[in-house]
Amino acid sequence: MASYRELHAALQAWYLKEGRHDLPWRQTRAPYRIYLSEIMLQQTQVATVLERFYFPFIERFPTLAAVAEASEEAVLKAWEGLGYYSRARYLHETAKMTGGILPKSAEELEQLPGIGRSTARAIACFAYGESLPILDANVRRILYRFFRRRKATERELWQMAERLFDAEHPYEYNQAMMDLGATICRPRNPECDRCPLATGCRGRKAPERYPEARRRQSVPIRRARILLHSREERWALQRSRERFHGGLWHFPRGDVAGKGRLLGSERQSYSHFTLVAEVWKVEALPPETEAVYRTPQEIEELPLGGIDRKIQRLYIR
Repeated sequence: MASYRELHAALQAWYLKEGRHDLPWRQTRAPYRIYLSEIMLQQTQVATVLERFYFPFIERFPTLAAVAEASEEAVLKAWEGLGYYSRARYLHETAKMTGGILPKSAEELEQLPGIGRSTARAIACFAYGESLPILDANVRRILYRFFRRRKATERELWQMAERLFDAEHPYEYNQAMMDLGATICRPRNPECDRCPLATGCRGRKAPERYPEARRRQSVPIRRARILLHSREERWALQRSRERFHGGLWHFPRGDVAGKGRLLGSERQSYSHFTLVAEVWKVEALPPETEAVYRTPQEIEELPLGGIDRKIQRLYIR
């Protein structure tokens, strides 16, 4: 079995040749841009972030201070479509708390809203050069396979991360591990013959056994009635107070009170459920419904959740 020093050298050589060096957040040491990329990449694929969100968000908010000066609604609008909106709310909260200047250590970063241990270490490593391992989904999978573990506690995973870590070249090591998990040590059909860690990997003979597969759970379906009500060419809206879509605007939900006409049914998939919504044009909203009325042009400028934006574009003229 190769020594860790030999494995580190092989990983560095692989990263130099095969790494994703063209990613924009790897061409800067600006803390804000690195932080933004780390937050956007939580639960979201690189291609999606690059194609639609990273550059437009930076154009709208070129600095973290600009995020701090903006309203939460403006930040949510720029985030619209990326999902997991708590990330945008935490980003705004962090910007205001720090005055637009991020702390430089992982320990301090971890105290900020929405920044967990691995994200804090990634920012501290990539922006400030702090020598610490990270533990994102790709790195976890590599560690399970490298140490041939089907199960591991969070503490054990961090111990494995520390054990394999290249403290002399933290930036290159952490970036290489993320790339290795994304392109070689994939969940299915890993290419072990191309892996620079193969000579030390205990699980390489049966990599798909590690980690233990999770049982697939059926995705629940939630149903709702979305009510479209207008006054003088303005449409009723409410601002969500729920954690899931907090701060976003939506059309009222509820039972049809009085006369109404079913316009259609729309479906929206989220990470943990699928929403199936009947869309009703109603002459009146249920009693005690608190709503504000906005023109179609004003609605276009507000941050809406996925199903409501779809309904606005299909049914509001």
